[in-house]
Amino acid sequence: MSITRLLAPGTGGVGESASRPDGAPKVKGEFAYASDLRVDGMLWGATLRSPHPRARIARIDTAPALAVPGVHAVLTHEDVPGRKVYGLDHTADQPVLAIGEVRHQGEPVALVAADHPEIARRALAAIAVDWEVLEPITDPVAVLADPENLRVQPLGGVVRHQPVRAGDLAVGRALAEVVVAGDYEVGMQDQAFLGPEAGLVVPGEDGGLDCYVATQWLHNDLAQIAPCLNLPPERIRLTLAGVGGAFGGREDLSMQIHAGMLALRTGRPIKMVYNRAESFFGHVHRHPARLRYEFGATRAGRLVYAKVTIVLDGGAYTSATRNVTGNAASLALGPYDVPHVEIDAYGVYTNNPPCGAMRGFGAVQACFAYESMMDELAAAVGVDPVAVRQLNAVTRGSRLVTGQVLHAPTPVRDMLGRLRAMPLPETLDHNDIRDLPGGVSQATHGEGVMRGVGYGVGIKNICFSEGFDDYSTARVRLEIVGGEPAALVHTAAAEVGQGLITVEAQIARTELGIERVAIHPADTGVGDAGSSSASRQTYMTGGAVRAACVAVRERVVALAAAQGYHGAANIVGGKVVSRTGAVLVALADVLGGAAVEETREFRHRPTTPLDPVTGQGESHVQLAVCVHRAVVDVDTELGLVKVVALDAVQDVGRIMNRPALEGQIHGGAVQGLGLAVMEEIQVTGGRVRNPSFTDYLIPTVLDTPAQRLEILENPDPRAPYGLRGAGEPPTLSATPAIVAAIRAACRAAGGSGELTRVPVRPQDIIAAAGCGHA
Repeated sequence: MSITRLLAPGTGGVGESASRPDGAPKVKGEFAYASDLRVDGMLWGATLRSPHPRARIARIDTAPALAVPGVHAVLTHEDVPGRKVYGLDHTADQPVLAIGEVRHQGEPVALVAADHPEIARRALAAIAVDWEVLEPITDPVAVLADPENLRVQPLGGVVRHQPVRAGDLAVGRALAEVVVAGDYEVGMQDQAFLGPEAGLVVPGEDGGLDCYVATQWLHNDLAQIAPCLNLPPERIRLTLAGVGGAFGGREDLSMQIHAGMLALRTGRPIKMVYNRAESFFGHVHRHPARLRYEFGATRAGRLVYAKVTIVLDGGAYTSATRNVTGNAASLALGPYDVPHVEIDAYGVYTNNPPCGAMRGFGAVQACFAYESMMDELAAAVGVDPVAVRQLNAVTRGSRLVTGQVLHAPTPVRDMLGRLRAMPLPETLDHNDIRDLPGGVSQATHGEGVMRGVGYGVGIKNICFSEGFDDYSTARVRLEIVGGEPAALVHTAAAEVGQGLITVEAQIARTELGIERVAIHPADTGVGDAGSSSASRQTYMTGGAVRAACVAVRERVVALAAAQGYHGAANIVGGKVVSRTGAVLVALADVLGGAAVEETREFRHRPTTPLDPVTGQGESHVQLAVCVHRAVVDVDTELGLVKVVALDAVQDVGRIMNRPALEGQIHGGAVQGLGLAVMEEIQVTGGRVRNPSFTDYLIPTVLDTPAQRLEILENPDPRAPYGLRGAGEPPTLSATPAIVAAIRAACRAAGGSGELTRVPVRPQDIIAAAGCGHA
């Protein structure tokens, strides 16, 4: 079993629009995703999951399943070879298979290996489980009020409480001339990646395993898999299989340990592929949140204090909740300067589905609330919504609420000015029903349709925070192949659709001065690259590739000098050149049949944990900002929305590849659109009501508006090439901008415009427009 290395097309260095080597195969349907993998003699694995959000397991009888012809193994927690729990962030609290109790609907209980997936499904149905159903704990606010008695698991009721204190709230309240307050709610959003969880695990001749999996972090998977399978890490080899999207949902394990258990038991390769319904239970989701905000300001609109409470529902297990809570706390007031602050952010356990990493990572929930509050403040003081944001925006030398100094901030005030100066879209032609809310359903022909405009500003940390030893590793090999210099770049960084392998090749071409670059499949045969999350891979793995290429280049230059080519200084166009650019010798003559290979680790500057009492600390390595303006047409009588335009200004430090960057900004904004008006996992009593893409709605091309972009390049001097991570900020700012625009349309219809929850539902709009009863 092998994964083919990708030869990057022959031109395009840093800053150029190099094409993606995986682009054509994906468009043509030739790209092998994890679900496409197969090998002779493989069996199919399947998972029995709990139908209950909370229950004790009185008895499991696997004998009927073992009796099904074609079944090779049926396993429970008693068959786990090693440690029976795993988890992210050094919190191993999630059972490999349920041990006497289930804490959420869909928790894995048993495994089956069979000759065919249909046989496996029949075997799952034959497993007899006696359940003692318990009342689920589903209200995170209630847990917070009584964490000792409402304990979902032995760790307690609260995952993390992170306070942030700055200034003196009493002083701020004395200075305030205007006070606004609001309660907000964010629903549970799914990552909704199109490629389901899948992988293939093949027993090795050494008693180990070769695992081909779709994941975001190979080495973190390995660190969790090895103890549970009771194998030394060196006997488990992970290779990245084709990933059909991630957005945070593949940071946690899904089928990796399960397939490994079945492969060890049967001695046969095991393939596992989740269907769509199982996928909803097989990965974490965005934390739903309840947020209470209170702002005090002068009559001119200058913020003087803020009091904030954020409650995040982490579900049954820890996953990334600790870090999501820290992010929500540190970014609770966005890019605004507030002298007197009292923030309390809580992550709480419940029997709802587990929640963890998703694009935006705690900052999305806070952004919806603080941007809604900025609009409330603007209305209260009679100031334009853009002007009140500009008045309070941080600048160089400002401190975040955590005390972190902004040494290289994005110019938020300027960005807002540029955004407002963009031309607004023309009024849509009401004779074309495709342009109206409801589209071809002919819900309206223009009657009751009002237009609204809204703004949103989002700030997101880039890379890992709070003292995490964040690094990436790259190995680069330069040699002569077929008479031409060629480089091979090898990292463990996961390409999840963001275009990382393209950027790796661009960096190699730029730093090595050659055209021919191949990308080795990502695997654990090279050092850790960290997760493809936190908008970090171009920064971190890009930095590692650059460092390794520089080391290779320096060795080649030194080798040329040792061969008598004095003055050798660089490589350009496959030639060793002097400092003045004079060609000294061809690379082929310097290297001959030898190869030069270097491996380097890249680390960003250190960060510190947030103080557990005051919340002060230099917790983030970099911050990135996106501002959005949304224009919507709203059928205020039916509660339908058409997002007409979603324009943005974003500072990226340095454009590495414009088409890829624009795709990230567009995609992030559309994911924010989904949260604003349609995407929510509906959970009642701990049970998911809509585990399908029929009932869980995501934006399609018909929902995607025109998006005018202005991309700024204000370099961060401490980042490779001056770049800023770009994938997450658009997801933050798009949601509040769209909701603000809907509010404006509802007020134009004569209503209150009060909308405090996302996604906004039709009945919410009708009530906010004063057109009926919700």
